[in-house]
Amino acid sequence: MKSKLLLLSFLLMTTITSSFAQKGKTKNVILISIDGYRWQEIFKGADSSLLFPRKYRKQDSAELVKKYWAATPKERREKLMPFFWSTIAKQGQLYGNRDLKNYVNVKNKYWFSYPGRSETLCGYFDPAINSNSYPDNPNENVLEFINKQKGYQNKVVTFAGWDAVAQIVNRNRNKMPLYNPYEDVKDAKLTEAQKLANEMQYLLPDYFGKSVRFDLSTYAMAKTYIAANHPKLVYIDFVDPDDFGHSGEYDSFLDAGHYLDKMIASLWASLQADPFYKDNTTIMICPDHGRGTEKGWVSHGSGTTHSNETWFAVIGPDTPAKGEMNTEGQIYQDQFAQTLAYFLGFKFTTNHPVGERVESAMSLK
Repeated sequence: MKSKLLLLSFLLMTTITSSFAQKGKTKNVILISIDGYRWQEIFKGADSSLLFPRKYRKQDSAELVKKYWAATPKERREKLMPFFWSTIAKQGQLYGNRDLKNYVNVKNKYWFSYPGRSETLCGYFDPAINSNSYPDNPNENVLEFINKQKGYQNKVVTFAGWDAVAQIVNRNRNKMPLYNPYEDVKDAKLTEAQKLANEMQYLLPDYFGKSVRFDLSTYAMAKTYIAANHPKLVYIDFVDPDDFGHSGEYDSFLDAGHYLDKMIASLWASLQADPFYKDNTTIMICPDHGRGTEKGWVSHGSGTTHSNETWFAVIGPDTPAKGEMNTEGQIYQDQFAQTLAYFLGFKFTTNHPVGERVESAMSLK
């Protein structure tokens, strides 16, 4: 009798998952994490309290002012993140401007990297995950869930700028392709562009050590892989803003945000130029945590006020073009996994709770 009940439960769960019909146009998703990038820069541009003090910069102040400073927050954010404000703000949505009472927060109580990324990917705050050195994540994530669905097997890949992502995604369990710092993409038919992208990561300086690689390399490896292999779900994990933030280099922190904006713009353009991805691909972008303000900006964690404050950007064929969300509201990081699943026509169900989707991010019924 017990075995029959278990079989019935399994069949019911399978039916629920498979019967959730695709209602929209999205067939592919690119999920991008930008480690420790603050909502303040997204919505207000360069912060004068950090831009002008000499201790937070190595570059000449006149050059920085020319690059990033302007009279109003609107002008400053457009200089810093032109793709976000020329394209996503017109064709997609941006959440998290707290000055408009539009709030995005992590649910976890730790406010740093492993718990933040785990919450994003699993749709769940696991209180046991309280360290960046935590071993393999016991919780199923949305990447491996999607990888099990018909049409998505072996079409899910991760490009990680930080080596702990292998534990967060639990590569040892799911055996899905994941490329950590100083790991090469290996294939018998690598394109010349892919070979160069592999090589690049060894030619840049080990500025922050071997556990991370510069976002330029992660971007090059991801973009060339996408062009050559046409995966349907890609997770790209960028780290430069957080590394420069911890180093107290606000000028480099701004530069990192600016060149990541350019990279995402280039990736979006290439997707729209590729018939496999054109008009059927959604890009979701978020950080894993925020960081402090004024002198506390170099850090984050539960002891640093405001570092639980995050943001969310999304653009794709099923996202209403509402731009900057200016209505009062609250969403949480644990909602992004379910949102991703819904874009692809599935409901993420697993052996732990999963946050509800961000309904306003999609026109799906």
